[in-house]
Amino acid sequence: MSFRAPVPEYEFLLNQIVGYGQVAATPKFAEASGDLTSAILTEAGKLCDTVMAPLQRAGDLQPAHLENGVLRSSPGFAAGWTAIAEGGWIGMSAPEEHGGMALPMALTTCVNEMMSGACLSLQLAPLMSQGQIEALAHHASDAMKALYLPKLISGEWAGTMNLTEAQAGSDVGALASKAQANGDGTYAVSGQKIFISWGDNDFCSNICHLVLARLPDGVPGTKGISLFLVPKYLPDENGDAGVTNDLSVVSLEHKMGLHGSPTCVMQYDGAKGWLVGREHGGMAAMFTMMNNARLGVGGQGIGVGEAAYQQALGYALERRQGRIAHERKETLSESGTIVDHADVRRMLMSMKADLFAARAIMLSCAVSIDMQAATGAADWAARAAFLTPISKVFGTDTGISVADTGVQVHGGMGFIEETGAAQFLRDVRVTSIYEGTNGIQAMDLVGRKMLDGGDMANRLMDEIEAQAERARATHPNMAESVWQACESLREATDWLVAQDRMNDRFAGAVPYLRAFARVLGGHFHLAAAMADLGGPREKLARFYITRLLPEHAGLLAHAQAGADGAYALTLEELAGQS
Repeated sequence: MSFRAPVPEYEFLLNQIVGYGQVAATPKFAEASGDLTSAILTEAGKLCDTVMAPLQRAGDLQPAHLENGVLRSSPGFAAGWTAIAEGGWIGMSAPEEHGGMALPMALTTCVNEMMSGACLSLQLAPLMSQGQIEALAHHASDAMKALYLPKLISGEWAGTMNLTEAQAGSDVGALASKAQANGDGTYAVSGQKIFISWGDNDFCSNICHLVLARLPDGVPGTKGISLFLVPKYLPDENGDAGVTNDLSVVSLEHKMGLHGSPTCVMQYDGAKGWLVGREHGGMAAMFTMMNNARLGVGGQGIGVGEAAYQQALGYALERRQGRIAHERKETLSESGTIVDHADVRRMLMSMKADLFAARAIMLSCAVSIDMQAATGAADWAARAAFLTPISKVFGTDTGISVADTGVQVHGGMGFIEETGAAQFLRDVRVTSIYEGTNGIQAMDLVGRKMLDGGDMANRLMDEIEAQAERARATHPNMAESVWQACESLREATDWLVAQDRMNDRFAGAVPYLRAFARVLGGHFHLAAAMADLGGPREKLARFYITRLLPEHAGLLAHAQAGADGAYALTLEELAGQS
């Protein structure tokens, strides 16, 4: 089964579930409604189905590579990039004054997710540019915006982000890269960065690197870091790519997956760069792009999960194995394909139900970002901030789980590379690691995101319970299950907030976040059941609420166990030495 962008699912979620109508009702996004929204999703879907999806296997089998120091991209990727750029998809949410479409993040999120399902290796390239566009739009000087944004938005140039160093992974403040003022408004940037997605390509005339480095008077830690824009080619007097800057790709990483996406080791040897934002304000500028990038990575997980689900379903519909008797409408029938096995149905239903829940959480977060942008309201900003780590973690965990289950549905053929099932799992596995590991995201949720004493968490739970009360008229059993789960979540939240030792929160952060996502998933599935009485979404909601939502109980027990048990074994005992 070839990949098909799930456009009807996006339209249902936007129109019926996540409140996109609020976004379209604002003056800022008034044009992004009705027929335009449908047209955007449909056209993006065609690009994904016909242009990007055929590149999925090529990127895996013929990876990007260095040839005499020159990066060569996978076959077809250059044409794919051109189609993405010419369609305006890179600059969907970028400012109109620089050539963007200024569309809501909710629509960009839908498009990025479907592109991830079609070919994640290629989708990473425009996602990197989108993040840089956002950072420059918020923090760069007017002159820098005028020079770089139009070229980044058009796809003539591409962008990257350079944070990680060998000794400074999640601990960004430990970076060693240096920057020295040249005396002419530019800086000499030196250091080595690793894990740079699409650090180079052979289809753009310039690559623009956002690089974190420390000025001589920068204090230790993150507070002393500045952000610099360091292009591969220095712009000439006409603003075109000119002479080569003092930077290079040292090597490409050999990875478990995402072979079509070159992950570069970058070397800067006094490369000329320009300060973005204020001195020592690099982390604030970088977080502008990282927060929305985390939402985008959650969408990557969901997109790959969607592709893995579609392939698993197609295989299950065709694979004949044994004679499976089952009852339908009081008659016994036999199809002979594995889709009629009860356990295969369980796997497929679980995959589909979790994808719906993760996608709804992600789009609810995107709607919150749009409402904050349209209204400036602090409440929307707080809501978006709270939902971002949940969207990232649950989206990527779901993608990994669904891809893994997809291999299982294929049985022995899932372990054979030619089917492509394993590629989905290999490609998506990194999404729970980059843009902040899922453990760090969960710690952020129970730490910084609860400095309000749990206020935003409780407001979300109030919404969940209010809808459950409304649903009692049509779906009493499902409504009661969601309501009770939410009450358990509220009790666990109160327990977390009451802990003086932050490590007690951190030890249960991952199960707490997953439990919160489970309850949010029940909430959105319940909304779908109310909007689709007697329809397939009501049936899927019943499956999720009956079979998957109950996982919250065990997760919350784990979340409230504290940290002591995690340290019960000594290091020697962990190593098996008594």
